[in-house]
Amino acid sequence: MRFRDRGQAGRTLAELLSARQERGDLPDPVVLALPRGGVAVAVEVARALDAPLDVLVVRKIGAPHQQEYGVGAIAGDGEPLYDEQALDRLGLSESRLAPVVERERRELRRRERLYRQGRPAPDLRGRTAIVVDDGLATGGTARAALRAVRRLGPRRTVLAVPVGSPEAVNLLRAEADELICPHQPSSFMAVGLWYEDFEQLSDDDVLDALRTAAERRAGRT
Repeated sequence: MRFRDRGQAGRTLAELLSARQERGDLPDPVVLALPRGGVAVAVEVARALDAPLDVLVVRKIGAPHQQEYGVGAIAGDGEPLYDEQALDRLGLSESRLAPVVERERRELRRRERLYRQGRPAPDLRGRTAIVVDDGLATGGTARAALRAVRRLGPRRTVLAVPVGSPEAVNLLRAEADELICPHQPSSFMAVGLWYEDFEQLSDDDVLDALRTAAERRAGRT
């Protein structure tokens, strides 16, 4: 199956997560979107769960001269997580990637400042942290995200994505208390192939989504 857009994908996840919430499996949830694409999915999840929506900025570490080929990822102030097999395959060392890491960390901090607008990161202690993205290809960024979340002391971690490669899903099962991925095509190729509309989101799109989610919750209090 292909999703019409990220909104439909988010509503598919929202149905699955709502059922778990009704059973009491998601106490005190916080939805953390991986921007930019994951935000449009996470909006639907946060609305269905009546949960706060925030972002967890993660940056892929691309190979020099081939930035789209991810060899690692960074999240928060944590150390880079590398795909050791990819490093060996390309003959790369961590020291050679240091300039790439520094560049991506600067962009990570820029986005955090922009998206949070002075707000502190949510306190996850004792809560259910639901990490949402629009899909899993290699799983590198999601793994970095989940490890960053675990350091913040949540009661439970859930990774929720609409579509993912079976290999990435299996790799990440040990990184979260629960992984929800309703569509795992054997011939995965790329996340965008499983959406009819996979238009890239802008920083303004992310800010609008966060603002709308905050206003919705404020209107309920």
